[in-house]
Amino acid sequence: MTVSANYDAIAQCNKCGFCHVACPIFRATGHESGVARGRLALLRGIIEERIEWNEEMEDPLFTCLGCGACTTNCFGSVPTADLVLNARSEYFDKVGKKPAHRLLFEHLLPYPKRLHLAARTAALGKNSGASKLANALGLLRIFGRDLPKAEGIVEKLPMSSFRGTTKPQTYTGQGSDLKIGYFVGCGVDVIQVEAGTATFESLKKIGKSVTVLNNCCCGLPPWSYGDIDNTKVLAEKNLQIFAEADVDVIVTDCSSCASFLKEYKKVFADDPQKLELVEQTSAKIRDVVEFLYTSKFGVDEDKQQEVVDSYHDSHAGTEAVRQAVPKDGKAVVTYHDPCHAVRGQGIKSEGRDLLKNLPNVEFREMPEADWCCGGAGSYALTHYDLSQKVLDRKIDNLKKTEADILVTSCPACMIQLAWGIRKHGLNTRIFHISEMTAYKEGVSV
Repeated sequence: MTVSANYDAIAQCNKCGFCHVACPIFRATGHESGVARGRLALLRGIIEERIEWNEEMEDPLFTCLGCGACTTNCFGSVPTADLVLNARSEYFDKVGKKPAHRLLFEHLLPYPKRLHLAARTAALGKNSGASKLANALGLLRIFGRDLPKAEGIVEKLPMSSFRGTTKPQTYTGQGSDLKIGYFVGCGVDVIQVEAGTATFESLKKIGKSVTVLNNCCCGLPPWSYGDIDNTKVLAEKNLQIFAEADVDVIVTDCSSCASFLKEYKKVFADDPQKLELVEQTSAKIRDVVEFLYTSKFGVDEDKQQEVVDSYHDSHAGTEAVRQAVPKDGKAVVTYHDPCHAVRGQGIKSEGRDLLKNLPNVEFREMPEADWCCGGAGSYALTHYDLSQKVLDRKIDNLKKTEADILVTSCPACMIQLAWGIRKHGLNTRIFHISEMTAYKEGVSV
């Protein structure tokens, strides 16, 4: 679909400026080109042939975080993020893709084994210090102008992926009848391995069986860059895996993955046959947070509470969590809402309720908890300075809570927030919500 096809939606913008209040990029820069009103005016200029496609379009199109905050603050609910994404697709058609995008979207993300090998190679380079040497020599610039700056965002990488040790297959659980499929997102698979382990052990406690799916990337990274063709390749692979899996529900512990998996209908809007399969599978998708609260499987309130109880008591958790939550006294805990959870799926209170039910925990709400942290997938790798301005605002709000522990449910957010915590010299620990709720020592509902 071309930008011109969205003219009516773009023209819905009445230039009121309410998006200025909600946009993290505008609040960081003050530039009109970095807010929904300015971006939509640019797209309208293209349609009306007052502006031509060229490489100067890259910044206003690709500095958008895609967080969706502008739409929630817009009286007309103009879907700016979707409109910008569509424009990115046309930009690639007119101007061309970058080699780094082709490498990642065409040759790594569709193939989990290749991704694991690449991650292991990156871990060797990161953990040995070779990546710092490459940065010093200027070798990282071939992957983009901002990657040398962003090299320190990830402190250390695990040498083995989650699915490198927990093979994709069906495992026996302790539950009575529910057959669970576990969709392992790329971030959890190769970076937040501890979160994956906590989720997996918890799902085994709840389900009769847990199938670790041999899925590939959900497709959100290429989709966010406007690469529709490679998104379809990934989505088709996953739809086939979902169709063949004998499961009642598909759970993922990445809110970004969960949100996008539920939106596959956007990917195949022009393919009626695929849409039928999407409808069959999308109803099974659950964010791990909402999974504890859903009653779509005929579970009454008493049974639902039993599920929550068993989830909290299912796994001993990591040593880091045991150290962070004291047996005597209380740890102050706060929560960051991933954009793809709070706006993408409408998940807001569930995570907080889970944390409030943990003994030895005092929950404190963080100001602007639902503001984007600036992570936005790989945004920090391509727009480092902007992402840091957004991150600094988030960390300033974190400081106000004086929290011992920061919890969220998105791997990309965890990476970004952990970097902000280190950069600001805070003692706050960050954990995935699966690690917190699976913690056993002194913790139960």
